[in-house]
Amino acid sequence: MFLLLKGGEVYSPKYIGKMDILTCNEKIIKIGNNIAFKDLPDISIIDLSGCIVVPGFIDQHVHIAGGGGEGGPATRTPEINLTDLTKAGITTVVGLLGADGITRSMSELLAKSRALEEEGLTTYIYTGAYELPTRTLTNSVRSDIAIIDKVLGTGEIAISDHRSAQPTVEDLTKLAAEARVGGLLGNKPGIVHLHVGDGIRGLTPIIDIVKNTEIPITQFIPTHVNRNSHLFLQALEFLKMGGRIDLTSDIKPDENSKTALTPENAIKKIIENNLSIDNVTMSSDSNGSIPVFDENKKLVKVMVGSTLTLYRDLKEIITQGILPLESAIKIITENVAKVLLLYPKKGCIKENSDADFVVLDRNLNISSVIAKGQFMIKFNEIVKKGIFE
Repeated sequence: MFLLLKGGEVYSPKYIGKMDILTCNEKIIKIGNNIAFKDLPDISIIDLSGCIVVPGFIDQHVHIAGGGGEGGPATRTPEINLTDLTKAGITTVVGLLGADGITRSMSELLAKSRALEEEGLTTYIYTGAYELPTRTLTNSVRSDIAIIDKVLGTGEIAISDHRSAQPTVEDLTKLAAEARVGGLLGNKPGIVHLHVGDGIRGLTPIIDIVKNTEIPITQFIPTHVNRNSHLFLQALEFLKMGGRIDLTSDIKPDENSKTALTPENAIKKIIENNLSIDNVTMSSDSNGSIPVFDENKKLVKVMVGSTLTLYRDLKEIITQGILPLESAIKIITENVAKVLLLYPKKGCIKENSDADFVVLDRNLNISSVIAKGQFMIKFNEIVKKGIFE
């Protein structure tokens, strides 16, 4: 029932010092120095001296039920396993569909999110897929968000991409309006999570909506914005306007995308432009396909995304001295929780918050992962696996 984590260096994400953390069931009930525990029954005490404790990571873009398919049935990517997430420190995940809304379904996505929840994580989903009109559970984006507990918004809606439905500004405006009202009715964020391709239009359709309608800029979360320099310049302008952007881990320059920015370089540019990191998040696009197309948009090869790149790239931001730990860790914890209206339940270490933690060693490597008060990984040993692992 009780778990006492003793003596770790705690980042909430703000550094609060060497602290004890007492949890009961799924919640943090006390944070302090030398917490008394003699009268507590059924308590497990873990010495974290010499360790760093940070909030559990939140990945808002994972193809938990699989994705891909742009190269035919053999290129459909597999669904995710529990330990694919926990080994990456992810304790809260948002699942979504992508290019394939035909052989993948919303009911399959919802079922997979419930399965991962039963296995110990916190899970949510977006309703929709690349196309418009998009895929739903109740034939309405508005009602999906309003009445289905797991649905936080709509996505992954594709724009500026040859695989999109080529939505017009009017199409996207109506979708955003539906998502917004659904969010209001369901007390959800009602966000439109946008896959932004490498097309020349970039964020222009979304900027048009923000400038010419009543829909607030915070309704939109464009992702993959570090995929090329043209799009990233637009993303910087989007930040200046008060918007929020989502970087994708594992993006880097190559022969097919020479101006792509790694997350580290993207963060450097944001800092150089005196923009707030508070409106920046990062996700992994795990288990989605990573297709490579030639200049004629013909598929050349396809790879699959990995959750492990999320913290790997964040760690680079820290070790390269771009941001200190307490600022960098917000990009995959507190900032994401605020976007999803989960803060302060998620994304922080505070009394009454969920007991989600990642324990790091002195080299900033993941040592232990705790989700809702239960060890998933304990001092580098996997102690909880998925049913079929």
